[in-house]
Amino acid sequence: MRTTSVRIMHHDLAGMKREIMFGRPVRLQHVQFSRLNLKPFTASLYSMAPVKYWLLKAEPDSRLVKGKDVKFSVDDFESVKTSPWEGVRNYEARNLMKEMKVGEKALFYHSNCKNPGIAAFAEVSKEAYPDYTAWDASHPYYDAKTKKDDPRWFMVDLKFVSRATHFVPLALLRFLSDSNSLRPEINYIQEDGLKALKAMDLVGRGRLSVQRVEESAWNAIVALAEKGGWEEMDLKVKGKRPAKSAMTELKPKPARKSSTRKTQDDVKSEEKEEDDEDSSDKALQTKRGTKRKPQGEENSSVPRRRTRAKR
Repeated sequence: MRTTSVRIMHHDLAGMKREIMFGRPVRLQHVQFSRLNLKPFTASLYSMAPVKYWLLKAEPDSRLVKGKDVKFSVDDFESVKTSPWEGVRNYEARNLMKEMKVGEKALFYHSNCKNPGIAAFAEVSKEAYPDYTAWDASHPYYDAKTKKDDPRWFMVDLKFVSRATHFVPLALLRFLSDSNSLRPEINYIQEDGLKALKAMDLVGRGRLSVQRVEESAWNAIVALAEKGGWEEMDLKVKGKRPAKSAMTELKPKPARKSSTRKTQDDVKSEEKEEDDEDSSDKALQTKRGTKRKPQGEENSSVPRRRTRAKR
């Protein structure tokens, strides 16, 4: 197992210089352990690691898959307190879960429903381990290609922390992503918060079930969930689709005739074409001066009818 190696250059803990090296065993030099308390030092090392935040989706409405309901709402999450995040069958989402560490924060998101949005806050309580539901043939997300000795899918455990005081809808985030300035009702997130929300994967790549969240975006969402204020705002994004009244005024394009299905007009047109073809051929021959008399009927003034080739 690779660990962070720390070389302590001086015996004075308060003013010591430290060199952090990755990939080597732990070595401590020039240290008298009986006289040194390393607890503050190790705590500072943990604080140096970058903080990561996440967003994970669940479906709050009932939906049957292989006869089983895959519903998992914020009420269900609050009831069980801690839940394995099984059933993820997307490689990018799986890889993101494998990066998660215990204690990292997450947004609990209602997806695939009439009003999607952020409903609660959670915390990673167990790091990634094999998703055993992939081996269960009765499970909705069973995968026959994965093996127990070589697992393909992984999951983490999430612990419920708290509900969002104000549900943060996706409609609000989309509205803000298309805004050039903040409305007075929510100017508490400031311009930096607005910029961070615009850059969220949730707005740009909405379908991924597990997503990264930048710290600035996390702080803005926490503020929105605590303070609210957009309830009276019209969150419809303008300029994206024409209004219904405008759509009715648009003239529909003429339907294109199918090459594999004949309409009544096509059939009538073909019948008329067959009736008129002989007369058109006769007129064409006369015009070109190539009218020929049949053999044995040189004196006959009636021209021989041409046989039309099969199409």
